Amino acid sequence: MDPDTAALALVQSLDWGTVRLHALDAGRVRLDGGAMFGVVPKPLWERKIPADERNRIPLSLRCLLLETPTARILVETGIGNKEDAKFRDIYGVDNEPSPGTPYLDRLHEALSQLGLRAEDIDIVVNTHLHFDHAGGNTVRDAEGQVRVAFPRARYVVQRGEWDWAHRPNERTQASYLPANFDPVAAAGQLELVDGERELVPGVVLWPTPGHTPHHQSVLVRAGDRVACFVGDLIPTAAHLPLPWIMAYDLEPLRTLETKRAVLARAATEGWLLVFPHDPVRAWGVLHVDGQTLLDTEAQR
Repeated sequence: MDPDTAALALVQSLDWGTVRLHALDAGRVRLDGGAMFGVVPKPLWERKIPADERNRIPLSLRCLLLETPTARILVETGIGNKEDAKFRDIYGVDNEPSPGTPYLDRLHEALSQLGLRAEDIDIVVNTHLHFDHAGGNTVRDAEGQVRVAFPRARYVVQRGEWDWAHRPNERTQASYLPANFDPVAAAGQLELVDGERELVPGVVLWPTPGHTPHHQSVLVRAGDRVACFVGDLIPTAAHLPLPWIMAYDLEPLRTLETKRAVLARAATEGWLLVFPHDPVRAWGVLHVDGQTLLDTEAQR
């Protein structure tokens, strides 16, 4: 399937009994291919995801909705609807809802396909606070005001990531946009955590540093099945090889070691990996070889 022209379903779902997993298409962006693959030569990475005339590759903005017996948990919120035309052109943002629909963006349209509204979300998790993962935490309403997108939810992020986002430097400031997260704190909906934390039975926040120093992933357990929303530790399936690490990563050698540990465990236990940016594949079960992805029915 051509990743540039692949038409993604708004919602892809798995029912694991005690938890239902829904991969939500919140749109697409285009980022520089060289930056996405770091030291990997272009002739290698372009076989996986071809670049356009501006050397940008298409990437999904994928969120994960977990429906558990006690809470609906939304992992990531995409880019949202607040950015101007220049921003949208630079990053090739395509997250508009279907023509003629009332939704603020594609994420909210995806939720509507499940019969849900923003008010139905209990918890929002950000793996980190970059604009392509936390931009939809807030929205610009019809009056032009920025407000919290999910009014009943508590938003959960690592305390270290929150502090990092508020102390940006020349390298990081373009990724951390305060309008995406400061209104959450002002509304009293922010919850900061330190390290590993069980959100609800079977759903665990798991520190996976490297992309940012306080990046976190989300582990989901249902019986003998395990899923991991890996976040930007492994943004696409093409990033499964250990040295395929983004130039965007602030601590690439730490990414390497975190990734080594995660993939070893995932391969041994047959985890379902959920990728935030793969332009075609939402998820796949990692084979014991640590490199091959199987379909979702193959999980041990």
